[in-house]
Amino acid sequence: MSRTIKRIGLLTSGGDAPGMNACIRAVVRTALYNGLLVSGIYRGYQGMIEGDISDMNSRSVSNIIQRGGTILKSARSKEFMTEEGMKSAYHNLKAERIDGLIVIGGDGTFRGADEFSNKYDIPVIGIPGTIDNDMYGTDLTIGYDTAINTVVECVDKIRDTATSHNRLFFIEVMGRDAGFIALHSGIAVGAEAILIPESETDNAKLIEELELGWRRKKTSSIVIVAEGDQAGGAFDIANKVETKLKDRYDIRVTVLGHIQRGGCPTCKDRVLASRLGVAAVEALQGGDSNIMIGLKHNKINKVPLEQCVKHNNTINQDLMRIANILSY
Repeated sequence: MSRTIKRIGLLTSGGDAPGMNACIRAVVRTALYNGLLVSGIYRGYQGMIEGDISDMNSRSVSNIIQRGGTILKSARSKEFMTEEGMKSAYHNLKAERIDGLIVIGGDGTFRGADEFSNKYDIPVIGIPGTIDNDMYGTDLTIGYDTAINTVVECVDKIRDTATSHNRLFFIEVMGRDAGFIALHSGIAVGAEAILIPESETDNAKLIEELELGWRRKKTSSIVIVAEGDQAGGAFDIANKVETKLKDRYDIRVTVLGHIQRGGCPTCKDRVLASRLGVAAVEALQGGDSNIMIGLKHNKINKVPLEQCVKHNNTINQDLMRIANILSY
């Protein structure tokens, strides 16, 4: 149903991602450019339930495009998934005269947005903001490019010390359910092996490959492990390898952790966030609802939220083949 949008509510939810602030800036300034009002909702859906909502203007988003994190803060809200929580959130939006929502986040954010919009008369547009890059319907998510560049920078430094001491490093990166960060950064740093949730890890084969590398007198070895790998985290896998290769390698483990979420967003993430923010406001004005604004083949792509929460991006298996070839 077509409706007039006068005031947009804007929130960020779930894990923070570099570039979220650039997207907030784009949404606010595009809305103002088109004569709309904007209300910032702090701490995601929990802030919507508690009425933590403030007006935003052009100055609200000055000097934030280069900042990591999110000025609107983020939180996970179990209360929002209850009938009472959603009802409270709806009443707060109506009290603030908010006509439509733009939510920046990942799978959980979109699932809540889709259910909320279907229950109440508030149109919702989703923008994919997650470092995992696993959202269906978009080639890139906000924060992913920055995250993999952070990983590459860290592993390059670890490689320096690994080479100096002829060490084998197991480096754990984020990716509980998806191996995009591990796969792309692993190729970029020349990892000897890349272990991801989408592929079964063969410990015997891994040990064999590392043994072969030792025989070829490699001066350092790097194994990239996604935190959700089926064989366990970096510590578990390193312990299994060490029992077989303790006479071959001096083994170390590094868990990069939340350093991957922080830092100034790359140019690519800032431009992506800006494009998606502008498109989200224009979609809401055009009468769209319950869709995600993504990017496919460098063009804006609109995907129903229902599809986004039912499907995930899949790993390019050819990249795994390339990684195996180049690790020889």
